[in-house]
Amino acid sequence: MKTTIDLPDDLLHRAKVAAAQRKTTLKELVQAGLDWVLRSEDETANRSAALARLQKGLRLGGQPLTRDQAHERQ
Repeated sequence: MKTTIDLPDDLLHRAKVAAAQRKTTLKELVQAGLDWVLRSEDETANRSAALARLQKGLRLGGQPLTRDQAHERQ
């Protein structure tokens, strides 16, 4: 889909230079940048959900071990 965006002249110039240095197009550079930003947001959400699960903990049933039971050698 085609779209139009307004960019500051300096940013557009730097983007064109960066695309040329990478031997790619401005379109591909913008696509890669948007993909990176959106993927980063997804990873942050996944990390936050995983951290919340860790902080909540797991209930496996049973009773916690006492210190002596945990350190008992068999």
